[in-house]
Amino acid sequence: MRASAVLRPLAARVARRWPPHSRLFLVGEGARWSIDRDLLELGRLANRLGVQLADRRFLTVSNGQAAFFGSQFTLLRAPWTPLPHALGTAYFHGRPGTAGMPEFDVAYELLQAHHAELARVQVTHGEMHELVLSTGIDSAKVFRIPIGVDTSLFTPQTPELRAQARRELGLPENAFVVGSFQKDGVGWGTGDEPKLVKGPDVLLDALQVVRERRPELHVLLSGPARGYVRSGLDRLGIPYVHRELDRYEKIASLYLALDAYVVPSRQEGGPKGVLESMASSVAVVSTRVGQAAEMIRDGENGWLVDVEDADALGERIALADRSTVAVGLETARANAYAAQEPLWRSFFDGFVAHD
Repeated sequence: MRASAVLRPLAARVARRWPPHSRLFLVGEGARWSIDRDLLELGRLANRLGVQLADRRFLTVSNGQAAFFGSQFTLLRAPWTPLPHALGTAYFHGRPGTAGMPEFDVAYELLQAHHAELARVQVTHGEMHELVLSTGIDSAKVFRIPIGVDTSLFTPQTPELRAQARRELGLPENAFVVGSFQKDGVGWGTGDEPKLVKGPDVLLDALQVVRERRPELHVLLSGPARGYVRSGLDRLGIPYVHRELDRYEKIASLYLALDAYVVPSRQEGGPKGVLESMASSVAVVSTRVGQAAEMIRDGENGWLVDVEDADALGERIALADRSTVAVGLETARANAYAAQEPLWRSFFDGFVAHD
């Protein structure tokens, strides 16, 4: 007899003793990348608020608890088979009708059909707030909470840390180093097929412009499925270093090597890189997407350009300097996870027991 067949009834008996809504399940992707990192931070914050977390292995043998999914694409999948818990999800990005992204349509249609069965939805910016409300969901269930940043992990760059990081990465000390730390290929393999919503084609076009202005350009990549961008950089003859990390938190050390961080996306929930680069005292240049469009004040704590305007993006990256990093650091600290406790306390009210 398999061990799971023995343990499952035992786990069910344990779970039956739990009072209703006394436990919170946090359900991620299992990829140890961005979404799972968000849930790790949320778990720490929940603990500080007195929420009792439950092991995910109890998720399907218990009922009447609370389950929060780090992405709508994990929860809102066909066929719709809801768990017997109070259900919540993050809904970061995903406009229906986006070419090549049928999962955006599926998630929206399922939310539209089953919003009465959900208890909570987290959105991170105004566009998604309006989109989620357009499904007919009760507005009292929708909470606007930005993706935060861990300011104890992402710390300000210094000349000494910058030099050390470049030595360890094999980057020239006098290079102009631009960072891109995201997943912008389809799937979890090599990523040779571009995930166009993340703008990898825009990134390559912008970097061509940067190279014309800054011939000392080097690119620092991280994140899985970067094959399309890597092949493009090889084709363009732009030198780069790629570090695919086994744990997301290791990315903090990469920011220390940068002169600028770039967000070339067409749609976003955050992205996380905006606040992470600000917390690391690195200049950030982004398209007007997600919470980036609401947090970046152009020319004050970073720079914004229009979506798909690769020329403007490249020009702005090439001109990036440290004039915005001090205010950017203030923005990051104001949006640290610890500063979000009141927002999450309101989210948990009536969803799961807490102090």
